[in-house]
Formats: sequence, structure tokens, C-alpha cells
Amino acid sequence: MADACLYLASVPVFRRYFGQSAGWFERAQAHGGDALLQARLAPDMLCFSEQMATAAHFSLRASYPLAGLPVPAFDSAPATWTGLYVRWARVAALLDVLDPLAFAGAEARVIHADAGQATLSLDGATFLHQFALPNFHFHLAMAYAILRQQGVPLGKADVDGFHRYPAVAA
Repeated sequence: MADACLYLASVPVFRRYFGQSAGWFERAQAHGGDALLQARLAPDMLCFSEQMATAAHFSLRASYPLAGLPVPAFDSAPATWTGLYVRWARVAALLDVLDPLAFAGAEARVIHADAGQATLSLDGATFLHQFALPNFHFHLAMAYAILRQQGVPLGKADVDGFHRYPAVAA
């Protein structure tokens, strides 16, 4: 089980939050249409579709090197709702094929990654816990914040799937 520790800390987490965030798409699309894809919190921040694409890419940038594999080419799906659904399905499929046994020794494996203009060389555990997971969740959180700012009816339960709250009266 120790060999699969970083697998359990990465792939199932990415898959869970992929599933949760995919549930946002239909409500967002119905609420704001195509305009929401380009919505952003501030002029110098990524828009919703780019936040989601970056989160998707982080899940692959984290999982594949931890498994000792090259990161699959990241598609350039169009910034449309269909493109977002296609990208989500592709990334989910790429995560699903990862073998937990491939993560053996990942804690000590040195992972090289770009972080903006910085180049990182971190052991697998540090890479996952202090770089990849925080970045994945950051971009999902920014996408969620954009949707909330635009009035999409989402709440904490839509993020983690564990919380339950009574319905709010309109």
C-alpha cells in the first residue's frame, strides 16, 4: 500500500473533483451561455475556460510523471462548452488508465516542471503535495469563483460533494 500512496493522493482526488466540476458545466451553460466561457475575475487573470483547462492539465502534469510516464500531449480543444466536455472526458480517460503500481517509488522520483518562468526539480511527494495539488485546486477554485461571480447557482456541496445544506428559499 505504501507504494500506491502518491497514487491514492493524486489520481482519485483528481477524478473526484473532475466529476464534481463537470456538474457545474450544465448549470453554467444554462445560466450564462457562451459568455461565461470568457468571464474572468480580473483583467489579468485567466478566464473560466482557461482556468478549467489549466486544472485539467495539472492533473496530467502531476499524475503521469509520478507514474514515471511522459505527460500526454494536451489537446487544444476549442473554448466552447463542447470543447470543455470533450477535454474533461479525455483527461478522465487518461487518468483512468494509470496503474497504481506504476507509482511505486514516486515519493523519491525527481520531477522537473515549469512554474511560470521558474524550473522546479522536486521529489515526488513535495511535487504533488506542495505544487501540483495546490495548483489544481487553485484553478478549480478560480473557475468556481468566476461562475459564482456571474450568478451561477453553485455552493460548497457542488465543489466537494460531501456537504449538504437545506434548499435556500428564492
